[in-house]
Amino acid sequence: MPSDSLTEFHGLPTFDFSGARGAQGLPPADSVAWRIWVESYDAEIPWDKEFDRFAEAVDLTRVRALVVGAWSDAYESGPDEVVEALTGARDRLTSLRALFLGDMTFEECEISWINQTQVAPLLRAFPALEEFGVRGGQELGFDPVDHASLRSLRIETGGLDGAVVRGIGASTLPALERLDLWLGVENYGGTTTVADLAPFLSGERFPALRHLALHNSELQDEIAVACASAPVVARLETLDLSMGTLGDAGAEALLAGQPLTHLRRLDLSHHYISEALQERITAELAGAGVEVDLDDDGAREDADGDEDFRYVAVAE
Repeated sequence: MPSDSLTEFHGLPTFDFSGARGAQGLPPADSVAWRIWVESYDAEIPWDKEFDRFAEAVDLTRVRALVVGAWSDAYESGPDEVVEALTGARDRLTSLRALFLGDMTFEECEISWINQTQVAPLLRAFPALEEFGVRGGQELGFDPVDHASLRSLRIETGGLDGAVVRGIGASTLPALERLDLWLGVENYGGTTTVADLAPFLSGERFPALRHLALHNSELQDEIAVACASAPVVARLETLDLSMGTLGDAGAEALLAGQPLTHLRRLDLSHHYISEALQERITAELAGAGVEVDLDDDGAREDADGDEDFRYVAVAE
């Protein structure tokens, strides 16, 4: 779970509107990603009222990126007032191209405690949106959508419901270049199976996909085995299987599968791969010019060779 709020989004520095005092000294509306939040505990005003304050101070027609921080009682209530406020302002937010929902640190609300909501209405309300991110998987919904502009989709959870993954997989997203799914663990609501990932691995439904991250999973070996023969991998620039419980079984499958030397980057960080296999991966891929990340973040030492002690990078 991030210990700091986003400092950059959609290529723009974030600006903490809710921490600002008054409208004087605010940056130009199109020069930053605006972060709007209220206290997650004992908020004095609800999020939609803070957004009203923002709308009075900033020209909404020029806003390019919004970062939604904490809303009232996020540990037990979803962001329905956020969705209503944003969709209600769709006719003024005509330049909005990027939206992140739930930028909270663990001090504000642990990732697996964040209550979310059905997010498809946000995508439908903003057909020009190019980047969309969500943090928190509890009560998260993602009905299938048709969206011609979305280029980047990021879902961060400690446990991702398979229904959400299937909803994304059934969506029509012809421009999608980057997909980042934190799959998490069963104890925190992670019900995604490898079969649910088939629409992304087949290479058919998402023709523009170039960067694929299927990570933070306790099924990381099984996902690696599936990727070893997945048609989509041949056209990827980046494959990210980091943050999970990847071990020798998954690493051996990757080495024995289709060539990976065309990749610009292979991220296997936070892993449980033996030193011998790490040397093989480095020799075969890094030696061919692939940037390979094999930093284990201390996870291998923590597990001490026992699979029962493997853990994902972000759960609670």
